[in-house]
Amino acid sequence: MQRKIRLHRTEPIASSAAHPANYFVKVVKRVRKGIVSIITEEKPRNLEEHILSMLIPGWSSVSGDPPPRHFGTGFVIHPDGYLVTNEHVIRDADKIAVKLDGNTRSLPARRVWSDEERDLAVIKVQTPYPLKPLRLGSAETVEVGEWVIAIGNPLGLDHTVTVGVISGKNRPLQVANRYYGNVIQTDAAINPGNSGGPLINIQGEVIGINTLIIYPSQSIGFAIPIDDIKPWIRKYMS
Repeated sequence: MQRKIRLHRTEPIASSAAHPANYFVKVVKRVRKGIVSIITEEKPRNLEEHILSMLIPGWSSVSGDPPPRHFGTGFVIHPDGYLVTNEHVIRDADKIAVKLDGNTRSLPARRVWSDEERDLAVIKVQTPYPLKPLRLGSAETVEVGEWVIAIGNPLGLDHTVTVGVISGKNRPLQVANRYYGNVIQTDAAINPGNSGGPLINIQGEVIGINTLIIYPSQSIGFAIPIDDIKPWIRKYMS
């Protein structure tokens, strides 16, 4: 005689993302609409290339290769499409394109203001609807050991999220001919393409602009304090 196996009904389990311990999920959902991916194409590198690019639509280079493309990140500071990023993200760009969260097509953008010394820039993208600005916090009140989130476009993988802590504050840093006086150090993973993206605290506020890493180290990234660009935002947004 065969025994019948009874299957006990179980109540559906809520998604683990809804668990109170997964607080980062709520923060990411709150801010991701205000973060954009940036794709740039470089300017022609010599006079011949420059002339040909103006005379022949779609021309790319003497060799026929497409112009170099680079990835970066930015975030919304005004509903009209004003975005903050690093100056080095757009420095040599002939074309700037912006990809919004949830969009498969990119939109053209233009440079509004840039400061090579501070490595900061503001660009503007034309959109058919208002964008959602991120809330700006302050780096002055952050503490070493505090949780932070980095969201960006590393290697073209848009809206990649990494998590870490504040590893240090007010670090002076010399990179090539540029001097950063008081950057934030974090172990949240930052890779090429993260530049210009926001470093976000647990309250969903931008406290820094992810800017650089030191090779060949691991988990040593740096962000410019958001306080450094606030005066320029007020000047150009007023």
